Amino acid sequence: MERMLQTLYDYFWWERLWLPVNLTWADLEDRDGRVYAKASDLYVILPLALLFLIVRYFFELYVATPLAALLNVKEKTRLRASPNPTLEHFYLSIGKQPKQAEVELLARQTGLSGRQVERWFRRRRNQDRPSLLKKFREASWRFTFYLVAFIAGLAVIMDKPWFYDLRKVWEGYPIQSTIPSQYWYYMLELSFYWSLLFSIASDVKRKDFKEQVIHHVATIILISFSWFANYIRAGTLIMALHDSSDYLLESAKMFNYAGWKNTCNNIFIVFAVVFIITRLVILPFWIMHCHLDLPLTLYPAFFGYYFFNAMLGVLQLLHIFWAYLILRMAHKFITGKLVEDERSDREETESSEGEEPVAGGKAKNWPLANGHPVLHNNHHKKD
Repeated sequence: MERMLQTLYDYFWWERLWLPVNLTWADLEDRDGRVYAKASDLYVILPLALLFLIVRYFFELYVATPLAALLNVKEKTRLRASPNPTLEHFYLSIGKQPKQAEVELLARQTGLSGRQVERWFRRRRNQDRPSLLKKFREASWRFTFYLVAFIAGLAVIMDKPWFYDLRKVWEGYPIQSTIPSQYWYYMLELSFYWSLLFSIASDVKRKDFKEQVIHHVATIILISFSWFANYIRAGTLIMALHDSSDYLLESAKMFNYAGWKNTCNNIFIVFAVVFIITRLVILPFWIMHCHLDLPLTLYPAFFGYYFFNAMLGVLQLLHIFWAYLILRMAHKFITGKLVEDERSDREETESSEGEEPVAGGKAKNWPLANGHPVLHNNHHKKD
């Protein structure tokens, strides 16, 4: 067993996989005061991710909660489902949305009418949905991190020559030393995405939950690989590019939950423009093109080259998916149609009990807050 594990280890770290031809890991050992990225640097990630979870807990308790009160974030009163062991058993073990035949069977078993059974399930589903305060606190935490990360990212890359000339990203690759600011930018970004992955089961769950998991995993793999294979110049550019729109999305969510409809809508418009420009224009036509074309002028393609670009391709497909939802919402907004939430698990209402009707009544003049795919309650991934 030990020999097999050693063989797998040797194959995984085989230089021909991760480095260009005629280069070895020995070429990236620290020397002459120059420090190079190493896979062992990533051992700090899991402790930092746990630290992020602790910091997040206290941030949400002592910063986000008072901020929610200051912005008058109000929780909607929810009618609770009355205790019913038969319906509760069905809800937990079989399904949360029974079909019509199942409703009729449950009605006979409980002595209730079909309408009462349906109302019980609506209330029970609403009980499981996250509260407005929970959604506001989560958005506040992500907004704070993404804003700080974006500012830090600009500070890390704006004075570098490859920020202005992408050809310099590959100048001397992979013999490119690192500096402390790059190290901490990488470690904090990677730790944050690990913390998101750890908390994803308890965070607000959206309809694009699977896409969010894929996004987090692909991001973690991409950042980790770009570190130990020394794609750091490219990695810092890509991370800053992503952070440039994420904090706008989270701030729009915060104002949405606070009921500031005009502010929410205006920020969302800015977010949509920045998202389209950075994710569908700059990333594929500048950054990805640079990664596909320029390296081949320096060395023959190798596995690491294909792997890095494949991970970028996965992220780009997710960007196209989310851009489609954003543009579909924008089209409905422009054409004046009633906008339904594209990716949220919306709270259900009961018009028979005096609550606002879902359909047939007058729609609120709040199209971006009511229906866009990224702001409503229950995926930035993105947001």
